[in-house]
Amino acid sequence: MRIILLSLMPMMTMLTVQANCNSSTYLTFETTDGARVSVEMASVKLTFSGTTLMIVTESFPISNLKKIYFSASDESGSTGIESVKTAIINESVAIYDLKGYQVTKEQMKRGVYIVKAKDRTYKMVFR
Repeated sequence: MRIILLSLMPMMTMLTVQANCNSSTYLTFETTDGARVSVEMASVKLTFSGTTLMIVTESFPISNLKKIYFSASDESGSTGIESVKTAIINESVAIYDLKGYQVTKEQMKRGVYIVKAKDRTYKMVFR
């Protein structure tokens, strides 16, 4: 009975992985320094060479990997930082400095500001 259960476990694991990746388009690798690399599921081929995991054009020392997970979008290079155009400042509803005081566009000097636009709020570095 134990032998049958032990031989079925790898197949059950494969079914679980298959079910998870059906709703995801990317396999994402996160390293210990926080960097993320996403690879499309259609091109996934994992190989190991000693202590290195290789996938398509990327290779990772296994000791550097923090986690591997399925994702719906490409998370490569995701930092949460995006380029904000000057138009957002011009269309802004309100601008606040980090002390919480409301300022005008003309009062903005070098520094960090919270800019409330029509559809969302941004934290901006003004140089």
